[in-house]
Parts: sequence; C-alpha cells; structure tokens
Amino acid sequence: SVNYGGIKAVRNVSFEVPDGKIVTLIGANGAGKSTILRTITGLVHAASGSITYDGEELTKLPTHTIVTKGITLVPEGRHVFPDMTVLENLKIGAYLRKDNLNDDIEWVYSLFPRLKERNWQQAGGEQQMLAVGRALMSRPKLIMMDEPSLGLAPIIVKEIFNIIKEINKRGVTILLIEQNANMALHIADLAYVLETGTIALHGTGQELLANEKVKELYLGKGK
Repeated sequence: SVNYGGIKAVRNVSFEVPDGKIVTLIGANGAGKSTILRTITGLVHAASGSITYDGEELTKLPTHTIVTKGITLVPEGRHVFPDMTVLENLKIGAYLRKDNLNDDIEWVYSLFPRLKERNWQQAGGEQQMLAVGRALMSRPKLIMMDEPSLGLAPIIVKEIFNIIKEINKRGVTILLIEQNANMALHIADLAYVLETGTIALHGTGQELLANEKVKELYLGKGK
C-alpha cells in the first residue's frame, strides 16, 4: 500500500515481473500506475508491504543504490538535458560505468538511427527516443517505462513499441506503464489492469485483449 498526496494511492497491490518478460500495467489516469514505479525506485515510500528484486528487498535500500542493482526508469515527460548534445545525454546514462561505451552507443544508434544523425546536436524533437537510449546505457536488467508513447505521432508510437520488443529480445526485462492499452497488450507477456489503486484484472496480454471489460473500458471496442 502507498499513500501519496494525502490519499491511499495504491492498496494491497501484488504482482510479479518475471525475468526476461514484458509486463504492462494499464489503467485510467489516477489509477496509481506511476505511483507504483516511483515506489519501486524509492522516490515514494510504501506505507506497508515490500518490493523484492532478485531476492533482495528494495524497500530496505537507500534510493541512490537501486540503480546499481540494474533497475532503470524512463520517466513520463522524458527529462533529457536540452542544452547538451545527444551523445552527451547518452553518456550521462552510463555515469556509473568506467568501461568502453562504444558498443552500447552503437546499439542505441542501431535502435534509433535518428539519434545517430543528431549525434552532435542538442537534444530536441527525439526526446523520447533519447530518454530510452540514455536508460539503456546503464545496461539495465530491468527497465521501467512510464508512458513512452505520450504525445507522439502514431507512426512514431508504432516505432517505439517495435523497439521495446527489440530491447526485450536482448534479455532486458521490461515493466511498461501505458495509456495506449491496445499497443501495450499486443507486446506484453503479462498484463495487469489497475483501477483506483487496486488490481482489477490480470492475465496474458492476449487474454486481456480478448476480455470484454477491457475491450469496453480501454480499447474503445464496447458493444
């Protein structure tokens, strides 16, 4: 359970993110999705319960040590450094590492060719791609994405979701928060529907795509 802004934002939520899978949380605005990510990273403290990662309880760790466990967050709103170049932003993502970064930079550029074209330019219109690329530079085991499609044109949204699948194929576990339930469920191995701070439904992505309640409330396919 998590209290946030004076209210109980999350209540008795329990879910699992299996290693190597894509797991998505869907739900309306205010359902508690982003609060869950903030709690996992230690930005918000749970009122009760625990968060266990790779056999260790994260709720007992200082916030600044969580990233060293291989957990990276791509926050809603991008939050890149617009006065720095694309390459400088990427290198910031690897600030805890001292080894050669070239292979990782080239991998990010293979995922996002437009970033390579803007290598020496200041961060601009490709901020969502840059935010994801910067997160990958830490070589995360688990990457959490908060609304990666927010505000993007449909053709770019499709590209972002294809890239999420490619990242997962490289062995990175993904916890995805998304308003675009249709796209999220199509790529998810497991999915949870969050309603007013509690989990209302769960199943595979395909199971929830076929669920009548999900169709009506989140996919715009009501009878």
